[in-house]
Amino acid sequence: MNHSAYPYLGFGLGLRAPHYEQVLREQPDVDWFEIISENFIDAHQGYWDYLADLRCDYPLVMHGVSLSIGSPDPLNQEYLRKLKKLADFIKPAWLSDHLCFTGLGGHNTHDLLPLPYTQEALRHVIARVDEAQERLGRVIVLENPSTYFEYRQSELAEWDFLRELAKATGCGILLDVNNVYVSAFNHGFDPKTYIDAIPAEAIAQIHLAGHKNKGTHIVDTHDAPVIEDVWGLYATTIAQKGSISTLIEWDENIPPLATLLAEMEKARAFIQNKTPSKRARHDLHEYA
Repeated sequence: MNHSAYPYLGFGLGLRAPHYEQVLREQPDVDWFEIISENFIDAHQGYWDYLADLRCDYPLVMHGVSLSIGSPDPLNQEYLRKLKKLADFIKPAWLSDHLCFTGLGGHNTHDLLPLPYTQEALRHVIARVDEAQERLGRVIVLENPSTYFEYRQSELAEWDFLRELAKATGCGILLDVNNVYVSAFNHGFDPKTYIDAIPAEAIAQIHLAGHKNKGTHIVDTHDAPVIEDVWGLYATTIAQKGSISTLIEWDENIPPLATLLAEMEKARAFIQNKTPSKRARHDLHEYA
């Protein structure tokens, strides 16, 4: 059963350039695709035409890395304008980014930097989410980042910060189960505590990915299969939250499409009895 307020899309893959032509040609048995927004917002018309063709057969979701929702800098209005233009064109099921900041003082670090989880920061991010949603004309979905350091000033656990943010703004949550596992290892908390705290109705989708364990810490690399412990945490998540749209991320050392499809089928196997055997054709207009 799906307890989320978001439409259940099934099992998807992150769309990556090496697979563009093969996906259109072969129409693999994938329920939906997630695109990286920045790969397309400034792309020439041919790429937009590609997305228009693709969305005739598959639901699409937009996932960004440049919103910088936690930055002290003003929101980038030109970026929001371009993001809205793309979203209005492809009508994604939803549009997501990360609970982080990517720079300040006009400088972009190209890293997803964690926030201090204080009441002051929460008020700041609430205001910015409200502004972004108003500018975009749609609800946004925010992902929990993988993190490698914490702030002494933090007053809230990350999961409490994220839950309160969703409650105050109505934004959705992209629950990255791999990131929960990575951050739990790096900071010494129980990953199930994080999962327990996130309300099912706020979760739009789940991410699964691979990482590298360096012994003293884990680096979120998205360049390998999902490990067994993360699969176990995923099983715990769906047992508690219900069937939630799930996506495999693989961004470096990208393998053949067949490898990604096999990884996706591992996720499907956890709730096979609750999902259709054939990919459903979704009318995305009802989600726009």
